[in-house]
Amino acid sequence: MVSFEEAMKRAGISRDEVEFITATGYGRNSVSFAHDTKTEIACHSRGCYHYFPEAITVVDVGGQDSKIIKLDAQGHRISFKMNRKCAAGTGSFLEEIAYKLDIPLGNLDGLARDSRQETTIGSYCTVFTATEVLDRIRAGEKVEDIVKGLFRSVVNRITEMDVLTGRVVMSGGVVAFNPIVAELLSAQLEKEVAIAPYPQEIGAFGAALFAMESARG
Repeated sequence: MVSFEEAMKRAGISRDEVEFITATGYGRNSVSFAHDTKTEIACHSRGCYHYFPEAITVVDVGGQDSKIIKLDAQGHRISFKMNRKCAAGTGSFLEEIAYKLDIPLGNLDGLARDSRQETTIGSYCTVFTATEVLDRIRAGEKVEDIVKGLFRSVVNRITEMDVLTGRVVMSGGVVAFNPIVAELLSAQLEKEVAIAPYPQEIGAFGAALFAMESARG
């Protein structure tokens, strides 16, 4: 409720002016004052399709998981896959490695862009990757080359999940702060990969679109 009140304050509106509230995310069922709830899958799909109204594949890389959502030309979901087994390739994976390297999380993208000889990261597990990274540092490999290799491993986890058909649109906090992920994925797929506007907030935007449609009846 505190966050909701802060949002209304920033928007300059009162509670009476809010006609409909749709909650999303892992904590959506805890929002007692919401009129409805929608999954992250539905909201990221709705938000991305608003800006790309065609057959698209949404790649949402978040803090705890990655999702691949395929929509047809009418915006209907036709398939969905999620990495449920491991945090590798997610925001928490990058956060853990940044911590191990004693690098501010916000510096990773810039470091990767300075790389001239990308390091290949072979581990698939966050714990094993951290150990491998420290071994590479001790072996004298440059931090920027290792960081770029980490981003490459994120991209590899994505492409292993499913075939990315149609126009590919990325969302989520990872690409919001590390657009190099979209660039690496684009190079690997040999086609342009778009980034949704305000990718970290696109799920909330999708929820707002659902709320607007419900309010209009």
